[in-house]
Parts: sequence; C-alpha cells; structure tokens
Amino acid sequence: MNIEPVVPISAIEHFAYCPRQCALIHCDGVWNDNEHTVGGTRAHRRVDSGEHRRERGRMVLRSIPLWSESLGLSGRADAVEMADNAVVPVEYKAGVRHANAADLQLCAQALCLEEMLEVDIPHGYVWYGGPRRRVRVDFTVAVRGEVCRIVEEIRVQMLTGKLPGAVDDERCRSCQLIHHCLPELTKASRRVRRYLNDVVFGCAT
Repeated sequence: MNIEPVVPISAIEHFAYCPRQCALIHCDGVWNDNEHTVGGTRAHRRVDSGEHRRERGRMVLRSIPLWSESLGLSGRADAVEMADNAVVPVEYKAGVRHANAADLQLCAQALCLEEMLEVDIPHGYVWYGGPRRRVRVDFTVAVRGEVCRIVEEIRVQMLTGKLPGAVDDERCRSCQLIHHCLPELTKASRRVRRYLNDVVFGCAT
C-alpha cells in the first residue's frame, strides 16, 4: 500500500509531547537548538556512528534504517539488539522521561522492524541519560493502537498544514521552539476572540 505523505518516526515523539511542536517542525520546517537539543546531539554521537559490535553476548546494531509500507513510516533506530532470535529496539534519550512520548516512538520502531523482519517484538528499552536508567517498554495492544492513531493525526497535519493551538504550560519552558510558537501570544489571541464573540457579537444579536 502506498501511503502519502510518509510520516517520520521522530514526529511521533514530537506530536506526543506537543502537536503544535510537531506541526512547526514537520510541516513548517522550523527548528532551533537549545541546551536540551544540543545535549541530545552530543549524547547520540556513539549511537549515530553506525558502529555494530557484540556487547554482553548480544549483537548491537546502531543507526538502523527503518520503514513500514503498511503504516507509511520511515526513520532510524538508535540501536537494535539481537540475541537468541530476539529483536529488541533501544532508544537513547539524553535527559529524563516526558510522559510516554519516547515509548510511542520506540513502539513505532518495533512496528517497522516487525514488518521488515517478519518477527514479533513484545518489548524494547529506552535509555535515559539523566538518571542513567534503562526502562523497559512493553508494546501492548493499547500502545500500538495509540501509535497508529498518532501517525494518522500527523499525516492529517502534513496534508492540511493546519497549526494546532499552543498548550502554554510547563512544556513550553523547555521547548526549543518557544520563540517561534509564541504560546503567550496565542493565548492572548484566544482571549481576544472570546471577548469579541461574547461581548461585541453577543450584544449585536
């Protein structure tokens, strides 16, 4: 099945964190680095090297291209561990956990690997550099369903170019796109529209 447009796997984490951030990056092509993104780039140097090696009895493949014809997805896996016929994707994050955003990105990688290799992948791991912990993620029916739903919502964004409203909460303070997003201005615009609807247009009826 040919699905257009193809959704980048990285967009899933962006959408789960904030749909507006996802649209700015993947529809408008906006990007800006901050201390969090620079730290993430530095932490990924080894992963992005593409060097494969055997570690603790497992073959670890790094920076592996991924795709899914059925879902219309493409991207890369930070690492894929293979041992005893088991395939386990591993995602590396420099900071700390943000809800389930990384879990969904990892599950999308597993869905691609399942289609590519014709295997079942029940779980994977996310390594968080902040606490230096490796967290297991089980790819349940619910998680897989949420990934598929988000992929379709991202595809609608890409087709329509519609920019969602800003969330204007604690997520904005650490977002690298805050100066492009302007969440305070967006909130003020909503207040103006409410005023016009409730007071001005309401009085005219």
